[in-house]
Formats: sequence, C-alpha cells, structure tokens
Amino acid sequence: ILIQPKSFQQDCSNCFQFCGKKMVSVSIVGAGVVGLCVASELLTRNVKVNIYDKKTKAGPHACSWWAGGMLAPFCESESAEEEVCRFGQEAAAWWAKRTNVINKGSLVVASSRDGADFNRFKRLTSNHELVSGKAVANLEPDLSDRFSRALFFENEAHINPRIALRDLTNRLNQAGVEISTAEPPKGSTKHIDCRGLAARDVLHDLRGVKGEMLVIRTNDVSFQRPIRLLHPRLPLYIVPRGNGVFMLGATTIENEDGENVSVRSLLELLSAAYALNPSFGEAEILEIGVDLRPAFKDNLPKIRRIDDIIYANGLYRHGYLLAPAIAKQVADLLLDDTAGEFVDENYH
Repeated sequence: ILIQPKSFQQDCSNCFQFCGKKMVSVSIVGAGVVGLCVASELLTRNVKVNIYDKKTKAGPHACSWWAGGMLAPFCESESAEEEVCRFGQEAAAWWAKRTNVINKGSLVVASSRDGADFNRFKRLTSNHELVSGKAVANLEPDLSDRFSRALFFENEAHINPRIALRDLTNRLNQAGVEISTAEPPKGSTKHIDCRGLAARDVLHDLRGVKGEMLVIRTNDVSFQRPIRLLHPRLPLYIVPRGNGVFMLGATTIENEDGENVSVRSLLELLSAAYALNPSFGEAEILEIGVDLRPAFKDNLPKIRRIDDIIYANGLYRHGYLLAPAIAKQVADLLLDDTAGEFVDENYH
C-alpha cells in the first residue's frame, strides 16, 4: 500500500506515486553520481524515474569517473564546512546498500619536517586516534619505519567509484530504468537537473575547479586503506583499488582548463607518492586524468527549484560523500515539499 503524501492529497497533478488515478514520472537529466543517486533514492520511494544523458553509461567523459571514492567525513572537516562532515557521515551506510564499501578507515601521515601541518590537521579534525610508528606498521606494513606517527580515522571508509557507478546503473536497469540519449520529454513529466557544469546555462554562479589525478599499478606496494600524506604545497591521497592499482590525487586548482594535466602537477603527484614509499618509483602509469568539479562560491552543494525544475549541483570534491544526502533531500523536496539544509530557497 502506497500512501499519498499529505501535501499532495488535494492535487493529483503533483502526485508522484500510485494512488489509483494516475502516475507522473520523473525525468532526471544527467547520469553522473548525483543523477544516479537521486534515481536510486527515488526508486526506493516507489517513484517511476527516467534518466537522460549524452552517454548510456559512466566513463572518462564524466567528472564522477575521476574520483577517489573516499567516504572520509572526519578528514574532510580539516578544510570543509561543518555540513560536509555531518551529512557525510550518512554516506557509507547509504552506499553499503548499493555497492561494496570497504570499512578499514583512513590513515594520515606527514614527514617529520611537516610536523606543523600534522599538528594542524590533528587539531582541526576529530574521531581519530594518534598512533605510534609501530602501530602505523601494523596497520600498513609498507609504511614501516617511514613515519613515526599517524592519525587513524577508524570510522571512515572508501569505495571504488567506477564500480559504484556500474552497480548503481545495473540496479536501476534491473528495475526497468534505462539511460536514454534522447531529449527528455516536456509537459507533465517532472524534471530534476543533475548536469554538473553543463547547468551553467541556468546556474550562472557555478564555477569549475580543476582536479588532476593518476591511476598507477605496482605489485611492490600494498595498502589496505586510503593514505593521506600531508604537505604544505600539495597534500596527496592515495586510494587502493585492488590488484596493485592505486589512484593518486588530487589537485584543487581554480582553473577551468579541463583538458590537460600540467607538468608541475604530474611531477608533484609522483614525487609525493615516491616520498610515501620509494617503490612507487617503479610503478606503471595506467591513466592520467583531469576533470572540472562543479562548485558554488562557498563550495557547498545546492538544491534549487527554478521554473518547476529541481537543480542539484555544486558538490565540489565531495561527490560520493555528499551525493546520498543530496539524493535524500531532493526526494524530500519533490515528494513532501520539505526543504533540507542544502535547499537554496533564496536563489533568484
């Protein structure tokens, strides 16, 4: 039995569920992580969804393809707003229902000369344990004798973004939802716009933030969890993908050149990886990637309702961490007219 939301009982034209009279479908434009998460969330609430994108599956063309996949809300609180940490704590449980989540925490290290950066990170974050060099070696043997201390964030997790996108798509396909390259229909269909930077034709205050990353492979290093190496110029994170594959990233540059990785960034990423473990010097470079992350001025996502279209955008570098919260708030706004914290009601 599906109960019609109270706010829609008098007007069946706005009803998004089966009520014996009619059903209005929802069109989602954009099949990146946000669009797929919104579709998945709406599906759990018995809403019929249709997805439209230029491609029928995720790939290098999408910003979501080039991501670390770290579900690390406590680490992010070092530089992100409070909302990122609070809502990010919901992410692992949401993703665990849809893809494989690796719950082995995060480790933060720094060289002895960067002790000030380490102490700052420790002061600005929470839910961590200060561990000694021996404990570091127990957690990650391939860091043995390289770092005298570390911060262990036991309650953090990570996913493989590409597998997560595949799993979301497969689950939607199994439920009868396909991604169409056609233009979304107009009229009675309700629209949710999740196009990222392409939505700047309406969201004029969106900007692109350049991120650069590498995918490498080596059988000489094995990590169980994401490692962050603090550095005053270019902090590095490295995320294990399994089978000797790692993602190294990522720069955050106020630059909208989304085509090319700079020589400086490439050298600094590789140098940082070498500092973490010299065996990375023999690694094979599999991919060099660059993307433009959509962001607003305050680097927080926003949900806006403009001309009967709901826009969900601006996740900056927190796509996989905040997409579940955005999906829930979009669904709440759509079905119950409930405005969550990311709903921007003051936009004109």
